[in-house]
Amino acid sequence: MDHANRTWTQSFILAGFTITATLQPLAFLGALCIYLLTLAGNLFIIVLVQADSGLSTPMYFFISILSFLELWYVSTTVPTLLHTLLHGRSPISSAACFFQLYVFHSLGMTECYLLGVMALDRYLAICHPLHYHALMSGQVQLWLAGATWVAGFSAAVVPASLTATLPFCFKDMAHYFCDLAPLMRLSCVDTGWHTHVHGTVIGVATGCNFVLILGLYGGILKAVLKLPSAASRAKALSTCSSHMTVVALFYGSAFTVYVSSPGSRPEGTDKVIALVYAFLTPFLNPIIYTLRNKEVKEAMKRVTDRIRNILKGL
Repeated sequence: MDHANRTWTQSFILAGFTITATLQPLAFLGALCIYLLTLAGNLFIIVLVQADSGLSTPMYFFISILSFLELWYVSTTVPTLLHTLLHGRSPISSAACFFQLYVFHSLGMTECYLLGVMALDRYLAICHPLHYHALMSGQVQLWLAGATWVAGFSAAVVPASLTATLPFCFKDMAHYFCDLAPLMRLSCVDTGWHTHVHGTVIGVATGCNFVLILGLYGGILKAVLKLPSAASRAKALSTCSSHMTVVALFYGSAFTVYVSSPGSRPEGTDKVIALVYAFLTPFLNPIIYTLRNKEVKEAMKRVTDRIRNILKGL
């Protein structure tokens, strides 16, 4: 392709999902319901942690930060998903596309770091219980939470800015939001070098955190096996089960997309995998952290009783 055609494109076309006209309204309503439930579930956790003093612990502080992050994470991509489900192929300006790319990856890498911090919290609670509250003071919690956001938004600058400077010859993107692999497929030039840089940056961010999480859980398992009774071992592991489930969901799908080469997957498969980590995981997180958590259920009962007593007094 000649140099004249290797220019900045003013917009892209999000292809979305190929759905028959009959199923289109149902798919839109289903996605909208899941989105609203995701917002409600994560807001519920944030409000519950703030409302109940029994959840004023470092673990629930980080869970509420995760829920806050998920609100923004899911809201970065779902509006374009809903638009493509309702209207089919949808245009998006290049500026909006690259902004979405940056914010999505910033929040995604922030979640990677936050999951590592949450594993550290569980490690300190189980392996160093006598020093836990001193090591995980309120100031340390705020510093760790802030550091995850700074690290995530800093790390995403490299892949987003490199992709934004590529010349694009094509507009049709086989996805429902702007992501790295679908965008690079539209470029006029060989993106092999960009793929290696993206893989290195994202691989280091996600891979190092994943190794950290595995190492911390190795220490947790070693400490748990030394506990005297089966009941104490089960109790210690129960505080980690929800986090381990979220880690498996998030990292399993994210590694599939970002660690392998874009050329090794059929075009269009990225959007199907993305539904798991960008849409379903934020929806499942509140369910995982409430249905399998005795302390959250007890807090819900306390808050409900408090509201009932207030209403009776009116």
